[in-house]
Amino acid sequence: MRTYEKTHPWLTFQIDLRLIDYATWISLGEAQSKCEHISGVPLRPSVAQQLHTVYLAKGVLATTAIEGNTLSESEVIKHIEGKLRLPPSKEYLAKEIDNIIAACDKIANEILFLDKDEISVDNIKNYNKLVLQGLSLGESVVPGQVRNYSVGVGGYRAAPAEDCEYLLQELCSWLNKFHVPEDNRITFGIIKAIIAHVYFVWIHPFGDGNGRTARLIEFQILLEAGIPTPAAHLLSNFYNQTRTEYYRQLDKTTKSDRNVSDFVKYASNGFVDQLKEQLDMIRHQQWDIVWRNYVHEMFKDQTSEAAVRQRHLALDLSLTTDDSIRISKIPEISMRMAVAYANKTRKTMARDVNKLIKMGLLERTKEGVRATREVILAFLPARKFN
Repeated sequence: MRTYEKTHPWLTFQIDLRLIDYATWISLGEAQSKCEHISGVPLRPSVAQQLHTVYLAKGVLATTAIEGNTLSESEVIKHIEGKLRLPPSKEYLAKEIDNIIAACDKIANEILFLDKDEISVDNIKNYNKLVLQGLSLGESVVPGQVRNYSVGVGGYRAAPAEDCEYLLQELCSWLNKFHVPEDNRITFGIIKAIIAHVYFVWIHPFGDGNGRTARLIEFQILLEAGIPTPAAHLLSNFYNQTRTEYYRQLDKTTKSDRNVSDFVKYASNGFVDQLKEQLDMIRHQQWDIVWRNYVHEMFKDQTSEAAVRQRHLALDLSLTTDDSIRISKIPEISMRMAVAYANKTRKTMARDVNKLIKMGLLERTKEGVRATREVILAFLPARKFN
């Protein structure tokens, strides 16, 4: 009998899927459906790149923030874009971000271009090495090397050091044999990613960077399951946003009946909520594209100065954060509106507004006028009117 079998009997490398309740299966099915909707969604290249950057920033920040990184999301985006300048005392924070980005890029390239879909101990060690590369570490910590001493996290005592190498081998073997039906590849891929995360955290095989390494393993499995790259960062983001509950759920898995079904429920429900937010952002981007096309179509073959000014007004007014705006404030909504109406009378502005209202692109409100972007929305749910 190995030591861990006495100290960590929950490391059985088994999961009884019958313990996952029906509500969780519904969430997992919803997650698969939403991932399929996101996959291949048509967006302008610039918008797609923006979304990729935003969710990469969210994912890598979440992965490091749980471990104490204090950079904000906007700072991470600036760093990704090469615009962030940090004092020497904080440069290590950017290095932590760079390490996760490099690891995510490596994983994505191997899956997307080299078709590598197995998890190996060497890969996991390399992930940990990438995570810790160039950082100041404790004397006993060697990046990518399994620890030979005991460690604890909070009140949890990690698996015995003498069994860590063996446990990693068992984990990889179990995950590589995990049956993922092709028709439900994403659903079972999510389950596989979540339990891989839990088991790796239970083992805690390295001196440092275990949480970040666990989330990279999870990221790899989600990509293998066919989940789009922006969505594959969402579980890490959810864990970070619900950090207290994340640790509570992990703690529960080693107590009572020691099954991971509650953690699967917690993670999958959170994943669905994150997917809803991502789809909402994508929907608004698509809405903007279709609205712009619609406005241009309404002004087709109209090239006069007034027509150009009116078209720009409809487009710029739709970008304001206020739902409605007073007509007198129109020159303030954008630089080109300020220029367009600099030498025009209020009568000209009122004439332009009336023209757009007649075309159905604007409407009057109590506060002023607003762009009627909703006219292009189809198949809205039925509503009851009083």
